[in-house]
Amino acid sequence: MSGMRRFGADEWVAVARHGFVAELVMDRPKAMNAVSTAMADALAQACAELAADRSVRAVVLTSTHERAFCVGADLKERNSFTDADLMRQRPRARAAYTGVLELPMPTIAAVHGFALGGGYELALACDLIVADGTAVVGLPEVSVGVIPGGGGTQLLPRRVGAARAAELVFTARRVPAAEAGELGLVDRVVADGQDRAEALELAASIARNSPVGLRAAKRAMRLGQGLDLRAGLDLEDGAWRSVAFSGDRAEGVAAFNEKRDPNWPGE
Repeated sequence: MSGMRRFGADEWVAVARHGFVAELVMDRPKAMNAVSTAMADALAQACAELAADRSVRAVVLTSTHERAFCVGADLKERNSFTDADLMRQRPRARAAYTGVLELPMPTIAAVHGFALGGGYELALACDLIVADGTAVVGLPEVSVGVIPGGGGTQLLPRRVGAARAAELVFTARRVPAAEAGELGLVDRVVADGQDRAEALELAASIARNSPVGLRAAKRAMRLGQGLDLRAGLDLEDGAWRSVAFSGDRAEGVAAFNEKRDPNWPGE
């Protein structure tokens, strides 16, 4: 692991490198990683830098807190807001969630403990979710008079279907790891304490593939959601054309024929 870069006035978010994998670490342990305005700003800044870094092939979103991935919005801070404060803060909070969602490379959330509200929405913004046996996920916003505002009403139905998402949002219930795995709320359930290691291992296996291909495949899958089949296939064709004459494609074919590991140029 290479040196860690921190974002924010305090220890809110950090990025560490593991070769071609970047680890995006939420590090606000005294508040169980509740997303304050400052933490949201730090997340958005970190994601902007990661998005621009062509050497990053996969990102793993993790937490330093032992009992929580992220408990969602900082309600203590929100309680001090006027209505005008809340409206001014909204674009900054939204930028954090869209920053994770719009990362151009594959992303994996490593979840343990509580991942509730905005915390689970950060996980939903990732392409894959690895959870350990302690994980508890849910979108409880209607129980405090709001709705999921970090993408949950859009991302959860895309993951588990409209009816199942409606039941989870309307009841505001918390779902333990085993059931979350059965319902598709997370993709892998691993042994307690192994979420980070498993997610980093998965990211490393992904990062062995073409960075040009990975980004194009993610773009096609994300943009194709909701399109009819013909439009989706046209979108896929455009993505294929964008990589068909790339250096990565030439290197991939050469490496296959020469029976060696590819050395991706990333362009």
